[in-house]
Amino acid sequence: MSIPFLTVPQALEQFAHGRMIVVVDDEDRENEGDLTLAAQFVTPEAINFMAKYGRGLICLTLTEERADYLRLAPMVQENTSRFGTAFTQSIEAREGVTTGISAYDRAQTIRVAIDAHSTANDLARPGHIFPLRARDGGVLVRPGQTEASVDLARMAGLMPAGVICEIMKDDGTMARVHDLIQFCDQHGLSMLTVAELIRYRRENEDWVLPVNEQMLAAHFAQS
Repeated sequence: MSIPFLTVPQALEQFAHGRMIVVVDDEDRENEGDLTLAAQFVTPEAINFMAKYGRGLICLTLTEERADYLRLAPMVQENTSRFGTAFTQSIEAREGVTTGISAYDRAQTIRVAIDAHSTANDLARPGHIFPLRARDGGVLVRPGQTEASVDLARMAGLMPAGVICEIMKDDGTMARVHDLIQFCDQHGLSMLTVAELIRYRRENEDWVLPVNEQMLAAHFAQS
C-alpha cells in the first residue's frame, strides 16, 4: 500500500474540483487527520460522509474578516484551549432548515454562512455548525488544519472557507497516520501535510514580517 501524500499543487487541483482530502500536521505516525473540503462545494452527501466515516466535530473554517462580518463572537471570552482553537458561537441558518442537525440542514447552514449576500441576521445562534476563525496569514502564522483549509481554498482560487472534520476509528479513538493511510486507501482519498503546505508557501510566496509601527517610528527618529 503506497503512502498517499499529495504535493501542494496536487492538493490544490483536487480542492478546485470539489474533492475531499485528509490534512495532517506532518508525516509523523502520531498525528491526527481532518477530512477537509472547500466550503463552496459542500453538499448533504459530503456532510453525511464526514459524519459517518469521520465521526468528529464538523466545523466551518472562515477568515477573520468573514467571521467579523457575520458578527461571530468567540465561543468563550478566555480561550484556554491547549491548541488555541478559535471556536466562535455555533450557528444555524434562519431559513431553509428544520431541526438543524440533518446532513441537509448542516450543508444549508454552511451555504448561508459563506454566501456573499448573507448577513449576520441570516444566522441563528446557537446551532449545529461550529465555525472556526482562521488566523490571518494562514499556516505561516498558526500551523493548524483550520488555517490549512482556508489557505488551500484561497490558493485554489475559491472562496476562502473550508469544512473540516476530525477522523476517529471504529472504536472511538483518534485515527493516526498509519490508520489514515488505510482510511484513504479504503475511500479513495489522499493526504496533505500542513508541514508541506508551509514549505510550499515559504518557497513560492513573497511575504513580509509585520513591523510594529511605533518601533519603526522610534528607529527613524533616532537615526
